[in-house]
Amino acid sequence: MKRGLVAALLLAGGCKQAKDTKSEGEAPVAAPRDENEGRLRSRPGRPTVEAPERGLRPLGLGGPRDGLLYVPTSYRADRPAPLVVVLHGSRSGARDGLEPWLKLADEAGLLLLAPESRGRTWDIVLLDGGYGPDVPFIDRALAHVFERYAVEPKRLALAGFSDGASFALSLGLTNGDLFTHVVAFSPGFVEPAAQHGRPGVFLSHGREDPVLPIEKCGRRIAPLMREAGYTVQYREFDGPHTVPPAIAREALTWFTAP
Repeated sequence: MKRGLVAALLLAGGCKQAKDTKSEGEAPVAAPRDENEGRLRSRPGRPTVEAPERGLRPLGLGGPRDGLLYVPTSYRADRPAPLVVVLHGSRSGARDGLEPWLKLADEAGLLLLAPESRGRTWDIVLLDGGYGPDVPFIDRALAHVFERYAVEPKRLALAGFSDGASFALSLGLTNGDLFTHVVAFSPGFVEPAAQHGRPGVFLSHGREDPVLPIEKCGRRIAPLMREAGYTVQYREFDGPHTVPPAIAREALTWFTAP
């Protein structure tokens, strides 16, 4: 962990979203953090619980906001599969977050895990950069998957769109010793609690994005992360606040490349 790089990311992290809307606000200010803040403890290993059938199903951890799990038709317990953890955007849910990935999962043999935020969006937005109950819930969801499925530890991605992309960048850098890849579709900011490991980063942004303008978001975040030592694949596209199918496929190709 390098505190100087954390401070740089916090101080120039992009167009910080407001708590209740997608409007811009002031840049976040670096502050001392607990060394355990934002940390995920679950790790892939040998499954100990018999896995259910293939396909899309509720995560099953309880509560009105839960999540979804997709198991590809090709999954085999003796052949660890790549896993993508997908974080949805503001005021949406697991199915919305999965949308760019579902059509690609079977051909690539992807396990997809889509937990839902505890509130209307992720706590890093609601708590103005803080890490709250979303982190332990994601940790529980990961433990649930690792107990039931063989996951390839060298192909483990954290991905998201909009608020989910901001959280994916922030949580992914904080847990870069778990996640090998981070995919951020149209993020607004990055606020890691710390830096562990060096995951590769795929970042995309639309040139006509009216929600999180590219000049203050994607075009600020990408060079900042490169300066911090990360390998970044940055793609701009003609379009608004969205994930074009071609961009999703490019992210998949990047993630699954040898």
